[in-house]
Amino acid sequence: MIKVTCLGATGTVTGSSFLVENAQGNKILVDCGLFQGGKEMELRNTQAWGFDPKTLQALLLTHAHIDHSGRIPKLVKDGFKGPIITSPPTAELCRIMLLDSAHVQEMDAEWQTRKNKRRAEKPVQPLYTVEDAEAALKQLQPLALDQMTEPASGLKARLRNSGHILGSASLELWFAEKNQEPIKIVFSGDLGKKDQMIVQDPQPIFDADYVFMESTYGDRLHRSFAESKQELLEAITYSYGRGEKVVIPAFAIERTQELLLILSQFQRQGLLPDLPIYLDSPLAIKATRIFRKNMPYFDEETRAMADQGRDPFDLPGLHFSESTRDSIAINEQQGPAIVIAGNGMCTAGRIKHHLKHNLWRPGSSVVIVGFQANGSLGRMLVDGAKQVKLFNETLAVHAKIFTIGGFSAHGDQNDLLEWVGHFESKPRIFLVHGEPKSSEGLRQKISERFGLDAYIPRWQERLILKPREMSSELPAAAETEKELQQGVLSVISSLEKDVRQLQLHIQTGTNLGPDDLDKLQYMHKELQFLLSERRNRP
Repeated sequence: MIKVTCLGATGTVTGSSFLVENAQGNKILVDCGLFQGGKEMELRNTQAWGFDPKTLQALLLTHAHIDHSGRIPKLVKDGFKGPIITSPPTAELCRIMLLDSAHVQEMDAEWQTRKNKRRAEKPVQPLYTVEDAEAALKQLQPLALDQMTEPASGLKARLRNSGHILGSASLELWFAEKNQEPIKIVFSGDLGKKDQMIVQDPQPIFDADYVFMESTYGDRLHRSFAESKQELLEAITYSYGRGEKVVIPAFAIERTQELLLILSQFQRQGLLPDLPIYLDSPLAIKATRIFRKNMPYFDEETRAMADQGRDPFDLPGLHFSESTRDSIAINEQQGPAIVIAGNGMCTAGRIKHHLKHNLWRPGSSVVIVGFQANGSLGRMLVDGAKQVKLFNETLAVHAKIFTIGGFSAHGDQNDLLEWVGHFESKPRIFLVHGEPKSSEGLRQKISERFGLDAYIPRWQERLILKPREMSSELPAAAETEKELQQGVLSVISSLEKDVRQLQLHIQTGTNLGPDDLDKLQYMHKELQFLLSERRNRP
């Protein structure tokens, strides 16, 4: 009998974490991701684990993205002493990702503490510190793909390429118990697209008793990659012909490297104008150097480029802007250029400065190549905002906004169906890592096409898995209801404070701050979400 408790990435796409326990009481954790997207969701990062971290035998990590790895330093801080087993490229990427995340945690806590001090409220402690992240990195234990390991008594494990980003993996687990049939569980991790650039296609797996499968885009199809590349070229041509810059907000891992490879292809084909290209993201620069060291993990086409002596991520006119001075100098130079900067949703980082200098300029273009969350600056641009506020200044949006949807590193519905279609053993499917609509859309397709039984677990639900038999235990209703009540009351309290502040602004004739109305709208949406969750409880 195996128990799997779904501690994240259920009904949402963040906070991936699954506690796995065998009949002997040996425990491992699969992923330990950060919850993101709204105050109530992010409060989960500070809640009790639901287990004692000291009792874990090991943590098995599918890949380096923060929604899968971002709480590892907190887990170590709270007592976890075991190995963090992951692929070699993921271990390298975690060394930059977790330190960067820790720095963000410290800066956010420092900013909130200063704000609280002005209100005579308590200081805020970071979720974890750079020191905590450095301690966690010492527990990384790289494991080559396709190599067996035994992280706990009665358990064998193997990582298989999942084709999502460099080093990403699906996880195979074999459980052996005395006098019982063995049980095999597969965690898909995040699955990539077929024929995606740089990384190899997802490795098919043919047998399992139970499969925990991501469903991020389970209800939709991506735009074709060829169309997406053509639109990127149109954006470059548009601004080059008008003597202005192309600004591309990009995520540091995979998306940035993919863009560099596409630009390199354009250059070799004679399609790219002669203009400077700036990679203005210290994190993306570090990630690109890690990519260069891991050529064996690339797909055949990208490896062939390297074998011919060509760096896939280099091209004439490419400049790495590492220092603040380098970044400032980009906007001091006149004329066309391509600027790739973080972060990908335009909510922080150097990209905000580039937007400040270019959004108002006719002929400039902003190319959106990734998902933009509600409330983010990037989402406002996608939604057609005519004006935005940056650094307490209202800017007219005269730049042309290009939204390109075909560069996702996640497989779409067809990719997911192809992957699950390889299983010959007719496993029971658990759909995770997806919004409810996406998971339900994929569940229906899996049932229609393969006749497989697919189940969508809830947050904190415990699944009890036996050979050919499954049951579940839901979290105590009273406890769940109490958490929802606390969340609603917390949002209402914050809302009341900001309403009072708004009233004071109106009474005194003081101008509203740039974030005041956005904050009220955000809290209104958060309250709607919480009340909806409460109504949907059985």
